[in-house]
Amino acid sequence: MRPDILNPLFTDITALNGVGPRIALLIQKVAGPLIVDLTMTLPVGIIDRTYQPGTAAAPDGIRATFQVRVESHHPPPKLKTRQPYKVICSDDSGFIVLIFFHAKPDWIEKSYPLGSHRIISGKVERYGGELQMAHPEINLPANEAAAMPLIEPVYPLTAGLSGKIMTKAVAQALARLPDLPEWLRTDIIAKHQWPGWKEALLQAHRPTDKMGLNPQARDRQRLAYDELLANQIALQLVRQANRKLPGRVLPPTHILREKILGALPFQLTQAQQQALSDIDADMRSENRMIRLLQGDVGSGKTIVALLAMVNAVENGAQAALIAPTEILALQHFDTLKKLTQGIDIQITLLTGSHKGQERQAILRGLEAGYVDILIGTHALFSEDVHYHDLAMIVVDEQHRFGVHQRLALQEKGRRADVLVTTATPIPRTLALTTYGDMDQSRLQEKPPGRLPVDTRALPMQRLNHVIEAIGRAIDRGEQVYWVCPLVEQSDRLSLTAAQERYDMLRRYFPDKVGLVHGKMKSVEKDQAVEGFYRGEIRILVATTVIEVGVDAPNATIMVIEHAEQFGLAQLHQLRGRVGRGDKKSTCLMLYQADEQGQLGETAKARLQIMRQSEDGFLIAEEDLRLRGAGNALGTEQSGFPHYRLADLAEHKSLLEMAHDDARLIVQDNPKLEGSRGNALRILLYLFGRDEAIKRLRSG
Repeated sequence: MRPDILNPLFTDITALNGVGPRIALLIQKVAGPLIVDLTMTLPVGIIDRTYQPGTAAAPDGIRATFQVRVESHHPPPKLKTRQPYKVICSDDSGFIVLIFFHAKPDWIEKSYPLGSHRIISGKVERYGGELQMAHPEINLPANEAAAMPLIEPVYPLTAGLSGKIMTKAVAQALARLPDLPEWLRTDIIAKHQWPGWKEALLQAHRPTDKMGLNPQARDRQRLAYDELLANQIALQLVRQANRKLPGRVLPPTHILREKILGALPFQLTQAQQQALSDIDADMRSENRMIRLLQGDVGSGKTIVALLAMVNAVENGAQAALIAPTEILALQHFDTLKKLTQGIDIQITLLTGSHKGQERQAILRGLEAGYVDILIGTHALFSEDVHYHDLAMIVVDEQHRFGVHQRLALQEKGRRADVLVTTATPIPRTLALTTYGDMDQSRLQEKPPGRLPVDTRALPMQRLNHVIEAIGRAIDRGEQVYWVCPLVEQSDRLSLTAAQERYDMLRRYFPDKVGLVHGKMKSVEKDQAVEGFYRGEIRILVATTVIEVGVDAPNATIMVIEHAEQFGLAQLHQLRGRVGRGDKKSTCLMLYQADEQGQLGETAKARLQIMRQSEDGFLIAEEDLRLRGAGNALGTEQSGFPHYRLADLAEHKSLLEMAHDDARLIVQDNPKLEGSRGNALRILLYLFGRDEAIKRLRSG
């Protein structure tokens, strides 16, 4: 149960004055449906009205505040309604003309009585030597000057929602803030000179200057730390609950492993050996393994996953590998069959394409125990899929699956171990916030013999040279990826569409070009990708759907159009699709420069990093630094947590501190008892981490 003290915040925003159903929908777009959401929507800017020159000294184009006397009114001539209504005002140094378009004369006369002294504020312009202010933002009687907000916060808005309504709604929400018990340690507060939670929130909403918007301002730091701490405690509680889950002792015998390793044309890297050592220790343990295996493109995750599954097979049990798409499942199947050729391991493929008697035969073999390793897509979750003894699950590309899907597969096994793999190098900060509930292994070396990819950045004007180069590559029997950022041509964006580029390339290379994008039906996509995989298609034009997993060893050229539009992590993933065979490979990043032939600073920095490094982890860290957590790795779509008060690029050191603090908290007080424990429970509820509390009760 949520603590009663938080009830005023967890109320619908329609409880606020002036927020009816229509306004509530607009506020919900920028903040959320609850009062707590409004309190956590911080200002994104300020309106500064502190500049108060005389009218004679006011420069053009600035926001200024004046104390004036209303001298005269000049309505537009009759039948000339397009002309503005003018109000002439003066101060000791000169005159200013207030301009009103389409305003009602009686409203203006009432708002600016002749001879009255007013405080006005707004943007001024000099027009023909005359100082003007169109539609003043502030108009108050001079004796009410104290009521004028000199610094006014600016909140995120949407079409139909005015700043005035949003500011008023936030002010009402803040008035409901309860006094909550302190959940932070006194030494942390003293060290950083942070205010209490409520004081920090009020200060963040009432900045006194632009420095108040800085993520490093003390109040914003405090709030960011609260949010990060809530996330880290929740992850530690999940981790604690996972570690209590009874597992199965599956000691590796290494008999089958040695046979597989003996047939490999290369030796495992040190990183692969360390990851296997971690996995072996987990599988020997009585607790259930839940481990994340991060590996850069081409770092050899597949062989590690296979050898982990072989542990289960050696113990007379079964393993399952689930991939996000049919083509990836097929590739894994082909790869594992090659790696286990001549070795007594039964590997079977099951996808949505298997129907009727073929599917029934696979399911019977699986339930009878004839299948050692089952590879497939989400079809592995189906109700009619029954295992003889599932002991090990490998989930490829975790962020493509929901947690519920992973749990559904786990339930099909008897206390099954779980190994999650991802080819997306994740910066340490994002790994801490997303996968903190798992043990982690990293593969940071490439297998021996991998050739570096020659990476070049070229302006779009050299498109003809690129087409000539890929023509020569095709004559040599090689294959080409051509990636575009859009599916169809758009008036809004001048980026080349995949469809348009496909049509153009087919004129040069008839019958050799394939197309794949997110709007195609799955069957059509799989046919195109499989045609490329089999070598029937020589040029595959695609959107970023080929970013993860498509493996064609004969592909030697990756062309990325409008590379300046992609994030570093995406560029790195795309580049990783080539250079997987024994031939020299090239990545050509085509960019659209401005009229002066220049690129923006961030885009230039990204392309430069790509040319200098092939280290996916370093690139991911740089992407986080350059673009922030919201954009790095496409986190909006990838299941990474969304923060409202914390900025992972700005608050990296706070995250590491919160991680250490949370670990100590859960270690010393695993049930969150006592006064601080209760305060921390309030913190978890405040930031919507209720799931962790439920685990606390059930664990």
